[in-house]
Amino acid sequence: MASIPNRRLPGRVTPHPGEFLREMLEELGVSQTTFHERTGMSMQRISEIINGKRGVTPDTAWILGGAFGQSPKYWLNLQAIHDLTRTKPTKPTATMPEALKAAR
Repeated sequence: MASIPNRRLPGRVTPHPGEFLREMLEELGVSQTTFHERTGMSMQRISEIINGKRGVTPDTAWILGGAFGQSPKYWLNLQAIHDLTRTKPTKPTATMPEALKAAR
């Protein structure tokens, strides 16, 4: 299963939740079609998540969590961590006290 990279590897983007979904389905021997039939998720939604073209929304997190016996927070956290590492600023951000002083 895909693992979240170590914090000591700066610049690395954590895997998209779709990679986790793909690996879980493969390990269970479940096709996307079967997953669609058992969960009611559309084939397009499943495919887009697996291919990293669509993020995990709260609604999707409930479905995935229920399907795999996990908390929906697990899936939302995967998405949040992926988004944060993907959009990390390239230049340092000001700390709050510095930002407040500059606003005066």
